[in-house]
This record gives sequence, structure tokens and C-alpha cells, in this order.
Amino acid sequence: MDISGQSGKKRLIKAHTPKSRHIKNLSLAFIFGGIICALGEGLLLLFKSIFDEKTALTLVSLSLIFLASLLTALGVFDRVARHAGAGTLVPITGFSNAVTSQAIDAKSEGFVLGVGAKIFTIAGPVILFGISAGIIYGVIYYLAGLLF
Repeated sequence: MDISGQSGKKRLIKAHTPKSRHIKNLSLAFIFGGIICALGEGLLLLFKSIFDEKTALTLVSLSLIFLASLLTALGVFDRVARHAGAGTLVPITGFSNAVTSQAIDAKSEGFVLGVGAKIFTIAGPVILFGISAGIIYGVIYYLAGLLF
């Protein structure tokens, strides 16, 4: 193919490629991620006024997981995520949404072969690599303690 044909293809692709909105997407992700983190901090302050710090931290995690799952089940999380983008993927809420979505999708196949079998489609690799990384880190930490 000649050079002019390549140039024509590039112009055609460029003409039909949607314009990128990096600044808007980054801003929305920052704002919504910040809102989720601020909610977590607010819950932490609330729980620390009632419980000890360790219990409060656990309750914050559980609350964020529960809220993300509830909003996913109600269909709200996905609507917010359309606008917020990566801001809703703050690890604990994004993971909760992914697992809950799998459970909702598999519900029609029954609780054992549907939900029970498919709920870990997303969670399984995360759990596997999280445990593997923890083991590797533990071994390195142990060996470093022996050497130093």
C-alpha cells in the first residue's frame, strides 16, 4: 500500500475516534474516590468514639463493603460508576461491587451451582494472589530478620 493510502486511513481513524476527556475523567475519579474515602474517615471517627481503634477499623471496612454491596444490588453503584469511573474502584468498594455483581448475575442458576460456584470468579484470583503475595512477603520479612 502506498504512503497516501496509509495517510488516508489515519485521517479516517482520527475523524471517527471519540475525543478523549482525560481532565474530566481524572477530576470525577478524584472527586468520587475522595468522597468514598471521606465517608470511610467519617465512619472511622464515629466508630472510634464508641469502640477501640482496632474494632473501629474493622467496622469501617465492613460498613464500606456492605454499602457497596447494597448499592450494587439496588442498581445505584453502576449508575454512579458510569460517571465516577475509576473513583468507585477504591479497592474495598470496587471489590465488593465485583463480587456482588457476580452473585446477582448467577442468582438465576441457583444458590449452589450459580451463586456458590460463580461468586469467586472475580474474588478467586484476588484471594489467590493476595495470599501468595502475603506468603512471599512473610518469607522475605523472616529472612531479613535472620540477616539483620
